[in-house]
Amino acid sequence: MPLPIENVDTDQIIPARFLKATTREGFGDNLFADWRYNKDGSPKTDFVLNNPTYSGQVLVAGKNFGSGSSREHAAWAIGGYGFKVVVSSFFADIFRNNALNNGILPVVVSEKFLSELFAAVRQNPEATVTVNLETQTISNNETGESESFEINPYKKECLLQGLDDIDFLLSNKDKIDEYEKNRPFVY
Repeated sequence: MPLPIENVDTDQIIPARFLKATTREGFGDNLFADWRYNKDGSPKTDFVLNNPTYSGQVLVAGKNFGSGSSREHAAWAIGGYGFKVVVSSFFADIFRNNALNNGILPVVVSEKFLSELFAAVRQNPEATVTVNLETQTISNNETGESESFEINPYKKECLLQGLDDIDFLLSNKDKIDEYEKNRPFVY
């Protein structure tokens, strides 16, 4: 899904008026609400999320995605809509961490590669990308071009196993118990 807009901040991703809830449910319905809907609630036909030509679990966004406030709700909205991956040439640090903590993979690519992805979608609205977390590569399936991307090894393992931080700790309970049992006692 192409969103060739730069400097998308968290208030554009999920406007502040929707932040009253404390659970993740329903945030996907309000993803990019001010861009998606008219004041009367009807869909804006010219916004990409309302265009039936586009679909998928990968959001390809312009440079500097997720800036602004540290609201975790932005990651909730992206995940709630169904995106598993967001591709950009730059992410705000807090957004990147919130995305990873909520099972969404932020993939940083070069500006050249990002431009090529947008060009491929303009030429063929059904263009696809392949993101391989294990090999840390992203491929433009229209051109065959690929790039590598970086990810924290711990977060990579959590995403591959479908674990959040608490699940990861619980999956290592036996190791933690063994360590605690055998460590020297210090006053």
